[in-house]
Amino acid sequence: MHACENIIERSQLVLGFIMITPLVKEMKMSFQALGFLLVLSFIHSQAAVLQYTFMIQETNYTRLCSSKNILTVNGQFPGPTITARRGDTVIVDVINGGDHNITIHWHGVKQPRYPWSDGPEFVTQCPIQPGANFSQRVLLSDEEGTLWWHAHSDWSRATIHGLFVILPRLGTTYPFTKPDAEVPVVLGEWWQNDIQTVFEDFITGGGDPASSDALTINGQPGDLYNCSSSETTKIKVDEGKTYMLRMVNAAMNNIAFFAIANHSLTVVGGDGAYMKPLISNYITIAPGQTLDLLLTANQPAGGRYYMAAKLFNGQPSSLFDNTTTTAILEYNTGNFTPSSQAPVFPSLPDFNDSNASFNFTSSLRSLATPEHPIDVPLNIKKTLLYTLSINTVPCSVNETCLGPGGRRFAASINNITFDMPSTSVLGAYYRGINGVYGNDFPDVPPFRFNYTASSLNRSLQFPETGTDVEMLKHNETVELVFQGTNLVAGVDHPMHLHGHSFYVVGSGFGNFNRKRDSLNYNLVDPPLMQTIAVPQNGWTAIRFKADNPGVWFMHCHLERHVSWGMGMVFIVRNGKSSNARILPPPPDMPPC
Repeated sequence: MHACENIIERSQLVLGFIMITPLVKEMKMSFQALGFLLVLSFIHSQAAVLQYTFMIQETNYTRLCSSKNILTVNGQFPGPTITARRGDTVIVDVINGGDHNITIHWHGVKQPRYPWSDGPEFVTQCPIQPGANFSQRVLLSDEEGTLWWHAHSDWSRATIHGLFVILPRLGTTYPFTKPDAEVPVVLGEWWQNDIQTVFEDFITGGGDPASSDALTINGQPGDLYNCSSSETTKIKVDEGKTYMLRMVNAAMNNIAFFAIANHSLTVVGGDGAYMKPLISNYITIAPGQTLDLLLTANQPAGGRYYMAAKLFNGQPSSLFDNTTTTAILEYNTGNFTPSSQAPVFPSLPDFNDSNASFNFTSSLRSLATPEHPIDVPLNIKKTLLYTLSINTVPCSVNETCLGPGGRRFAASINNITFDMPSTSVLGAYYRGINGVYGNDFPDVPPFRFNYTASSLNRSLQFPETGTDVEMLKHNETVELVFQGTNLVAGVDHPMHLHGHSFYVVGSGFGNFNRKRDSLNYNLVDPPLMQTIAVPQNGWTAIRFKADNPGVWFMHCHLERHVSWGMGMVFIVRNGKSSNARILPPPPDMPPC
């Protein structure tokens, strides 16, 4: 199926109203759905409503000398790129032609007042069952740059993911010279085994998951793997031109390093917001994070250079795929003879170089210009401190577990392992249904201890289990400090908040000390992000305004950690005015 079709042209308000009306019969819209689109046309006088079709289906792919069926969207791996403009509305008809439940999340899209299409399974919706479909309305607001979409159920996102490109509004442009071309760079992983089997074995065994067998760039492992050289991703460039790489780390369980031989990269954006230009010879990118990178083709015609990526792992006891994926940057030859030599290989940081990872991420800054202003909350109304821990829990009777000491791995925020309900938290909140969740998530850790000490009492490893939420008032300004702990094994945690962007105002190693560390906050040009890697045995402080009423998941974007329970839910209450309340649900919400 074709991925995209404009159903309402970009137009003036009145023209937009006129153009919607004839589509009712053709699209078989209910009056409720029509009313929703009419409201959107009034809100976005210069915006478009775009429609895509996502067919979830099994597709046969060959990698590493063998073939298998994988779940895909429209038969593509990675999946199709969605392209829209700032403020547009995108309607994605998701049809589940596979044999597993599925949900789709639009990572980094705030979905103002409309959490119904956000996607996390059993948080904002029940899954789309095999043979069913769900028309998801994706409401763009102030996002501009590169985001992405992915499955948000089990580990299906290993193969169900793709880019979400948000261009500037018509009549505006980039805050830098427009590049000559744009290039997708999707970092991923490949397992020889079926990913559902990998997931089920991981959950059943209670230990670490099986590592992937290869890393990929745009779905291909590259020259360093068996049976892969002929399909290695190749990107052709012309000497003297500038290219924008739209990059996402779609890998499942690790931060990644990336570099291009003999070239530097300039960061100009990330997570759907512009940044001050940052020139670097390598990139650090966490799972879930996106970056916009400018590449100047300043080498001679005919040259060939490897683009390479490998995973970062600062925890020796954690299993990971210690291989390197490559693509090739090829200069068009013009009148020159193409080089017959092997491509030049870039220099990447060591796989365990924590300083390289931290220094890159902590160097990011918002653009913060009059055309692209920022609004860092200064008068904080709610202060939160959340510990991020790896835990263990006892094995069940007659069960053998592969975690430390024969126990089962778990993970927690403030010592609570999130217990995913069997129905939607959003549906329960909206309809006032009791018994699905509690509203007493702790603002601070229940136990105070030396969080990053090299040796910690084993009794601290055992978490509570619950489905608790943090209630926030509408427009409440929040400061949240993530504190990593060394329980079981300290590790980085890329934390992702749905429904909001946040300013990263500070970070460091060791235990957070408010009197000392808050003095060094960056309140001038902190980066605006939706996913931030909290350093191993360190802390990160973020600030945001709870201005989006709804139910919003927050979790670690390492799949093994969220599967172990490192997640929680914010509920932002409705405001007083009618335009500060959750919009009603669509008529085709998947049933629970």
